[in-house]
Amino acid sequence: MTPAAAPYRGRFAPSPTGDLHAGSLLAALGSWLMARHAGGEWWVRIEDLDRPREVPGAAGRQLAALAAFGLVPDGPVVRQSDRDALYRAALDRLLLSGAAFACHCSRSDLAASGGVHRRCVARARRADPSVRLRVPDGSVVAFDDLVCGPQRQDVARDAGDFVLRRADGYWAYQLAVVVDDAEQGVTDVVRGADLLDSTPRQILLQRALGVPTPRHAHLPLLLDAGGRKLSKSDASHPLDPARPLPALRAAWRALGQRDGALDDATDAAGALAAARRAFEAERIPASRFPSIAAAHNGGDANRP
Repeated sequence: MTPAAAPYRGRFAPSPTGDLHAGSLLAALGSWLMARHAGGEWWVRIEDLDRPREVPGAAGRQLAALAAFGLVPDGPVVRQSDRDALYRAALDRLLLSGAAFACHCSRSDLAASGGVHRRCVARARRADPSVRLRVPDGSVVAFDDLVCGPQRQDVARDAGDFVLRRADGYWAYQLAVVVDDAEQGVTDVVRGADLLDSTPRQILLQRALGVPTPRHAHLPLLLDAGGRKLSKSDASHPLDPARPLPALRAAWRALGQRDGALDDATDAAGALAAARRAFEAERIPASRFPSIAAAHNGGDANRP
């Protein structure tokens, strides 16, 4: 007898490096619509691991803005900064099994290989080494993205042994997001296409930890006139929570949805209700970024 599939649970996971802007609203709305379309839950997680880049008060303003736009999570909001014990337990398991190892290499040590670690070439031992996942040669990961289509990456060649805990003691994004998604029962990861290139590493790590791999859907990015992701651009102005309708309608259009579907709405609740009725997942456009395979054959890939 085939086990029943887990109920749909999606999430939106902003980093508190600034206020909510149009690009982050697109990701929030897209993930919320995919969850509601599947009759599932939508959760919010604050990814506040990178303390040097965190803007004081940004997380609170992001949550307040989401509420003003009617995007209220179905479960408790969690913060990665409170989950150190979970990450430590996962790292200890990987170290004990030999899947992870301490590495004394610095960025300058790996400059000749373009930052890709295939063996330790450190010129000196470090007091606080990083910890990396061991990625054997031939570690090719393929998956079907629900928006961007079939993806394939040779993780050993293109990313190498990637960092799980940084030399400065901070947890790496790859470890934290995998542990969090598994612990929270996330079945579907819907996020911006700038993270498409990270997905094969996360799948390898999920396999090493023996946790489920979610389905993935990577949404189109909002770019400025120079082709930069909006969050890294001077054009990434904070949204006005007092005027949610223009921003919701703009995000709706960027998701490729039918013009006019939200025109009769007079408030955020009405706009979201109309969006739920009219949403067609198959209309979401594929990323303006190239696929993983194209990116690693001379394309421009963002690699977090």
